[in-house]
Amino acid sequence: MKRYNILVLNPGSTSDEISFYQGRRLVFHKTVRYSPEELKPYEGKKITSQYKMRLNLALETLKENNVSLKEIGAVIGRGGLVKPIKSGVYKVNQKLLEDLKVGVMGEHSSNLGGIIAEKIASMCGVESFIADPVVVDEMEDIAKFSGMPENPRISIFHALNQKRVARHAARQLGKQYEDCNLIVVHGGGGISAGAHRKGKVIDVNNALNGDGPFTPQRSGGVPAGGLVKMCFSGKYTEREINLKLKGRGGLVAYTGTSDLMTLEKYIQTGEVLPNRGLDENKITRKKAKETVEAMTYQMAKEVGALAVVLGGEVDAIILTGGLGYDEVIVPFFKKMVSWISMVLVYPGGDEMSALRIAAQSALSHPKTVREYK
Repeated sequence: MKRYNILVLNPGSTSDEISFYQGRRLVFHKTVRYSPEELKPYEGKKITSQYKMRLNLALETLKENNVSLKEIGAVIGRGGLVKPIKSGVYKVNQKLLEDLKVGVMGEHSSNLGGIIAEKIASMCGVESFIADPVVVDEMEDIAKFSGMPENPRISIFHALNQKRVARHAARQLGKQYEDCNLIVVHGGGGISAGAHRKGKVIDVNNALNGDGPFTPQRSGGVPAGGLVKMCFSGKYTEREINLKLKGRGGLVAYTGTSDLMTLEKYIQTGEVLPNRGLDENKITRKKAKETVEAMTYQMAKEVGALAVVLGGEVDAIILTGGLGYDEVIVPFFKKMVSWISMVLVYPGGDEMSALRIAAQSALSHPKTVREYK
């Protein structure tokens, strides 16, 4: 198989990751994490308002690492909130670009993956792609019932990393992904928990818009009646309610910060890292620990529900994403769910490598590339 030089872009809700590969060899990888204060100027605005900031970061990173545009053979970005589609690799065409900019299924930083990939690719004269975007939809029809016909449950989750770690776990178990029943929990700025049955994610929470566990930045599923009262109380604008659901909810609302490293250090030692939003005068170490455990408790509850979806036949439970590094979350999560099945922890989410492999496959086997319509 021919080796290609591939630039990989992964904009997340609280971070940017940029990698450049020569074949399989990683030339450089850079991660930039944003505090709530740094993202505050963009709150309530369309995600495209961050386009220039994140594009400039990518271009500056290339320059810092002495990589010229002429060296790039393809650019792939994290898939965003486009229309529900099948799992696979997609070339960034005009329709895909338009839907990413409009936010046809909602606003999220991952929308910028394809937009920035297309821009840099056009500067290089090469192709741009996305792969396994967050709107991959393999949910069974029964899982989409919500109780409101006008408001069905929808599939928005960390498809790229969930699929990657599920395949890795299957290999570790000596099986094919298509022969396994797995529950995968991806924990980052958002948290998604998916039931993988025989190679398809048949049920998963909407990890973006008020469903599932609360997260470092999002409220998750909240009591509906109370939310209705808040919406019509006159105390909050639509923008403020949306920020409570996504951006200023979850750990941020309880503790002032979404940074787990900050919370972990405070819980263990009492030290407060500067410029992270945490105020020890508003929350005690005990309360901070209880809040992190409450988030983990909700993650575990989601696993229990998905075990029912899989009929109790679960080959493994997988915890992945940034929360997989946390010394409070991991043992508490294992304690709560290990009676269901073995727990495998893959910290982080090597999404960069997964995207690189997807781009490599697309260039080597162009007939497998899907067309977005």
